[in-house]
Amino acid sequence: MATLALFRDDAYLRECEARVTAVHEAGIELDRTVFYPLGGGQAGDTGCLVRADGTRVRIVDARKSKAPEATPDDVVHVPEPGSALPAVGEVVRAEIDWERRHRMMRFHTASHLLCAVVPHQVDGCAVTDASARLDFVMTEPLEREAVQAGLDRLLATAAAVSLRWITDDEMRANPQLVRSMSVQPPIGFGRVRLVEIAGIDLQPCGGTHVANLAEIGAVRVAKIEKKSAKTRRVTIEFV
Repeated sequence: MATLALFRDDAYLRECEARVTAVHEAGIELDRTVFYPLGGGQAGDTGCLVRADGTRVRIVDARKSKAPEATPDDVVHVPEPGSALPAVGEVVRAEIDWERRHRMMRFHTASHLLCAVVPHQVDGCAVTDASARLDFVMTEPLEREAVQAGLDRLLATAAAVSLRWITDDEMRANPQLVRSMSVQPPIGFGRVRLVEIAGIDLQPCGGTHVANLAEIGAVRVAKIEKKSAKTRRVTIEFV
């Protein structure tokens, strides 16, 4: 049974009631979830599954299912070793570690601002609760002060962040929307989600984001590195 990925339409959901559909060596699958799985450069969520008797099963990671018939929304919840696992058919309450998730939402949205400040293709990214970094395909040097000024200017706009869906055919007809060379949008499942920062950025992305740039807070460019002759890595942190 496919998982209903509630986080795709509402990243602010912190918990949901769900039914266990599978338990195997990789983890636990549910009919619905608020847990974002590792993907698109963003780390997987952590949290708990709360059983009817109050037992809390600690979830230390969330991954995409590797089953042949799996869709991009099918999530495997990885339990802490030694946990008393629920049975198939059991109803649980899925709760994410909200503080950690919210930091990643802020960082992921800020990484889209970096794409607007540095107008080059991206060939690698990582979003955690501690930092975010993008690898830009370019040969010219990047000045930290200039990138910082660009980020500060965009953050000050407090622009709205919204989601919308387009069809696979619409995505194929607009390849310029894709900024990442390393993470391609999942085509073949009927629709692709776009993340739009009003007047600033528009690109396909399955990650979790805040609803307004004002929610991100102050961000600093921690470092800019020359990773190769054709790649510059920009890492950002919260102030």
